Amino acid sequence: MRKTIYLLALVFMLVHNINGQEIKIPENYTIVDSIKGDLDNDAINELVVAYNVMPENEIDGVPRELVIYKLENNQWVVWKTSDQALYGSKDGGMMGDPYGEMDIKNGILHISQNGGSSWKWGFTDKYRFQNDEFYLIGYTSLAGKLCAYWTDIDFNLTTGKMIVNKEFEKCENEEQQFYKSENETLLEKDLKITLQNRQEREIKITTPKYKHEVYIAIGKE
Repeated sequence: MRKTIYLLALVFMLVHNINGQEIKIPENYTIVDSIKGDLDNDAINELVVAYNVMPENEIDGVPRELVIYKLENNQWVVWKTSDQALYGSKDGGMMGDPYGEMDIKNGILHISQNGGSSWKWGFTDKYRFQNDEFYLIGYTSLAGKLCAYWTDIDFNLTTGKMIVNKEFEKCENEEQQFYKSENETLLEKDLKITLQNRQEREIKITTPKYKHEVYIAIGKE
């Protein structure tokens, strides 16, 4: 317990020192990760923090929340929040914590998560601030199992273009051999997903040629 408090204090000081201002951590919240960068093209960096929203439960894990702060009058002020952008701390299955990393590139917020066991999955969401909301503009994923198949998805929600590549493989004498691929490009326009409603409903797209089922959102239980 003492070690946990010490590590939390270090994370808090890191945020304080890098950004020059303290942030008020909500009661019972703990910081998972934080980054800063300009998300609204005003030449002023925002602060993005991933939180556990309650004390850690080693069996069931805990939910997470994403909070984006703006600097106003030299103080960090909550700007946007989402309880759907991040999976819970145990939602990675046998691999445990699904959180990968966050990054900000050219004003775009990237969030990567992954999990699984022998069957593995991983994806990256890309959000852009427009019309006063953070919209999902890109989704890439890789899922599959060694010696079975791997499915690679690249979905540009701005243009609606989705590329689906499925590579089948087998293993003989401990060597991987690719023996078949199914590649397909389709258009799925007018799909509007925001940071706030990221997992609000299940979104499944079935490709017309090979009938691959692509889950963009799994929906909240």
